[in-house]
Amino acid sequence: MSVEARLQELGILLPDAASPVASYVPVVAYGGFAHVSGQLPFIDGVLKKGRLGENVNLPDGIEAARACGLMILAQLKEAGLLDKVERVVKLGAFVSSTPAFTDQPKVANGASDLMFEVFGERGRHARAAIGVPALPLGAAVEVDAVIAIAGE
Repeated sequence: MSVEARLQELGILLPDAASPVASYVPVVAYGGFAHVSGQLPFIDGVLKKGRLGENVNLPDGIEAARACGLMILAQLKEAGLLDKVERVVKLGAFVSSTPAFTDQPKVANGASDLMFEVFGERGRHARAAIGVPALPLGAAVEVDAVIAIAGE
């Protein structure tokens, strides 16, 4: 089953791939891997801003991470690589949070669980979940990815 068919089966509609906000490209395919630049959480076209432990609660943080994961998939689709995914290798989740907030791994599960839902066992990956004081544009979460791809 194609990834597009799987998304349709799950009732998942990908957002439009976001344009870069600085001097970088969204995806670089090299040496059998696609490196996807950090993606921000756009939910219904609106950037989810704030800090976990301050003005964003855990469920909203998880939703934001999932939105980042959807944007990763959208960037792969835009690059013509979505159906070439062999394995999600690693996700890096950056969570804007207060020093007292320590549930970054739970937040990151929003993106991780999406990858498993879409790709099955091929979606299981290594991961980092890191708390940071601020992210670009005031985003609550940012997630990047390394994806093994066929034929590149």
